[in-house]
Amino acid sequence: MPWLEATLTIDESRAPLIELLFEHLGAVAVTLGDAADDPMLEPGPGETPLWRTTRVTGLFAGDTDVDDLRSAVSQALDAEGGPVLSLARLKDRDWERAWMDQFRPMRFGHRLWIRPGGSRIDQKDAVVVDLDPGLAFGTGTHQTTALCLSWLDGNDVRGKTVIDFGCGSGVLAIAALKLGASRVVAVDHDPQAVLATHDNAVRNRVSDRIEVMHSDDLAVVTADLVLANILANVLIELSPRILALVKPGGRLVMSGVLRDQAATVTRAYERQLDFQATKTRDEWVLLEGLAR
Repeated sequence: MPWLEATLTIDESRAPLIELLFEHLGAVAVTLGDAADDPMLEPGPGETPLWRTTRVTGLFAGDTDVDDLRSAVSQALDAEGGPVLSLARLKDRDWERAWMDQFRPMRFGHRLWIRPGGSRIDQKDAVVVDLDPGLAFGTGTHQTTALCLSWLDGNDVRGKTVIDFGCGSGVLAIAALKLGASRVVAVDHDPQAVLATHDNAVRNRVSDRIEVMHSDDLAVVTADLVLANILANVLIELSPRILALVKPGGRLVMSGVLRDQAATVTRAYERQLDFQATKTRDEWVLLEGLAR
């Protein structure tokens, strides 16, 4: 199968947004590089600086709809006549396997691990989610997913009902179940994500406690905890629908939000939620609200 390579050259402030967007749109891999020969000194511990002009490249399946890709980028940047998306067709190669070879077990919080290919984990009390990178977004490699996984590890979800709104690969839904949630409803607008979440649930032996569906099929249902790791503009647009999913006294955890977007997203939800302290990771934030 041929591949589609999408490249966008953009300023550093918007590069993380395009990186996340490419992953949400199904990129097998996303890389960031220097677009202007801009030297960078050795970063300090925990720092992940970007070049002032950054080239963001996403690798997509060859049958990806080009018009949809261009439209999504234009909407995310909220501008006409801005940076031009460059597209190129690549010959067949096992790009996904090449990327997976670089994917290693990752720990989030104290005991939650994402493990590719059955890698060995020696921690005795480890809670392990088996997951390989694929065409559906969400392996823990992006900061927004990492924020949500760390939150799950640090909070007691035992016996709680959960909705994973925008489930991608199902990593958050499965992690919640592995950490003791009683039942999860996982929804996404992308059929590929619905399929990936179902397959990953079977692989992790939690399929008896999860219901996976297209977002169009989601009926009126509420949960103790709603997870929404999606882009800020979607969180704002769908705020009435997402708020309706949270039980009174329940929690809503949102990520996919850049620091400078946090206030706008908060305003869309604050009439029904009391927000807790914001958690951050590089340029990204996690918003946690308690429903009144």
